[in-house]
Amino acid sequence: MPPRTSSLIRYAALAGIALLAGCQSLNRPEASAVPAVQAPVLPTPVAMHEFTINPTDDVVGIVQIVRTRDEDTLSDIARRFNVGYEEIVTANPDVDPWLPKPGTEVVIPTQFVLPDAKRQGIVINLAAMRLFYFPKAQPGELQQVITHPIGIGRIGWRTPEGSTKIVSKTEAPAWTPTAAIHKEHAADGNPLPKVVPPGPDNPLGTHVLRLGWSEYAIHGTDKPPSIGLRGTHGCLRLYPEDIVGIYGAVPVGTPVTVVNQPLLAGWRGDTLVMQTYPVLEDDKRKHDPGRLINLVRKKSAGDGTRANVAVNDALVAEISQNPRAIAVPISDAHLTLEQYLAAALRVENKLPLNATWDGEAADETDVMTKTEAPSQRTAAR
Repeated sequence: MPPRTSSLIRYAALAGIALLAGCQSLNRPEASAVPAVQAPVLPTPVAMHEFTINPTDDVVGIVQIVRTRDEDTLSDIARRFNVGYEEIVTANPDVDPWLPKPGTEVVIPTQFVLPDAKRQGIVINLAAMRLFYFPKAQPGELQQVITHPIGIGRIGWRTPEGSTKIVSKTEAPAWTPTAAIHKEHAADGNPLPKVVPPGPDNPLGTHVLRLGWSEYAIHGTDKPPSIGLRGTHGCLRLYPEDIVGIYGAVPVGTPVTVVNQPLLAGWRGDTLVMQTYPVLEDDKRKHDPGRLINLVRKKSAGDGTRANVAVNDALVAEISQNPRAIAVPISDAHLTLEQYLAAALRVENKLPLNATWDGEAADETDVMTKTEAPSQRTAAR
């Protein structure tokens, strides 16, 4: 007999006995109620986009884990926690991005190894699809960093690497497509107007910071789910809520450095941490995790404690061969990725405190359908 059927029969039998007892049961004290099992109370998540940096450290934030709710997609959770699409999909390779089963655990990769670049102005790491803004610190104050996910240039329209600066800022911009973009759209049977006026359908969004490289800019978007994808003609786009803050904080003349670092390593205290991202399809360089780790340790040669830290070679090999976009301690000789994630902080799947997004649902035109893979979509800018 199936267990559920057996339980139902026992329940019916007990109910019948209670009825036969009739009024006799009224003279007996009621049995004490069995307390309901309470689900553990999870902490409220805190936004992971603004940090104060210890000058000797290279790592900010913490990894968080949530459980999916009904109707959640990984794209929904990504925007809630201010991460990009590829970041969250890479961190959760076994989760269906568009139809995750309710209650599925999802890793939120909100711990970041800072790029190997001078900590001033804006630093873009193309491999991470992430922007880092280092405001100028006042004398006696610790350095701060603000970080947001971005969309970058797709194959054939690569975002350039190197150094430039912010040369102008425009609110409510109009978009004038370049000749090459006009040609591409015309060939696809989707001709563009000479100028797209400001408004909800403008691919530049509500704000734009133009770079010293002509035809390239940092701007918002009319398609928030495209953040964390290679979908632009070389520009760098942010969530609508993130571009507003960056636009207000970044002055004209701010230096901008663009790097492409799929392998990152750095220190938090005496712990060596590594973070690996998939190599971009058109990046043909050979990336050697061993060489990177040796360079990081060489920088700490003056600190005997750090320089002599052992490295978990098995864990390094695992996250290098199968990048997960998760910052992982690699100086514990016996730690596995599974053990690290098992001990990670579980939080409520809700909008974090101090989040940049207000949680309001996007307009229907902003949302990709669940049947269309985002990598198959291209944006106008």
